[in-house]
Amino acid sequence: MVEGPPALAETAEGQRTVVERRVIGHSVRDRPIRAYRVGEPGAKVRAVAIAAMHGDEAAPRRILTALRTGSPVRGVDLWLVPSANPDGLAARTRKNARGVDLNRNFPRSWVPLDGVVESGRGPASEPETRALMRFLERVDPRFVVSFHQPLYGVDTYNPKHPWFAHRLARELRLPKKDFSCGGQCHGTLTQWFNHRFDGVAVTVEYGRRPSALRMTERAPRQLLRALRGDR
Repeated sequence: MVEGPPALAETAEGQRTVVERRVIGHSVRDRPIRAYRVGEPGAKVRAVAIAAMHGDEAAPRRILTALRTGSPVRGVDLWLVPSANPDGLAARTRKNARGVDLNRNFPRSWVPLDGVVESGRGPASEPETRALMRFLERVDPRFVVSFHQPLYGVDTYNPKHPWFAHRLARELRLPKKDFSCGGQCHGTLTQWFNHRFDGVAVTVEYGRRPSALRMTERAPRQLLRALRGDR
């Protein structure tokens, strides 16, 4: 659903930063989940960056909000979803309002899990999960970057296209790591996307307390370079 006519963020020069914005769904408690398009629609590379799927991992969303303002983005068609779990973000909790870990709720290798990684009543049982699925199916990006905390690294475990994970690690100045959960990761966004689409999704984890300078100035530029964009 498009949130009215595209609202535009203006730079000092009057140029557009956000070229489109959408409400892609709503949370359990009816909070909107918003996506913002920056860059150049029709560019060769289409990408999506997602943050705060776990509500207590809020720092990387500052990367996305920084990209949403300032000079126009060039060379990439980039969508930003800064708050994939708005109820969890408001409560500062990992899970959504029904106590489900959204990154165990996607319909790929889903299994019933309880405790810290409660996976829900069934695959894609949560409205936030379904909103992300519908959005990614519509946009069909070449690259998806899913930002998390606090494991500090870029996931290179069994990557679909390892070169992209390696590029992210190099540009973001993060180590390459194995986030296989000891073989116990089930129902994750990246598993679902990498099975369902031709593009590639990669998990990126920052540390527990990344600096504001890194989140608002360095990482936005680094992410754009990894996606072959600039501003």
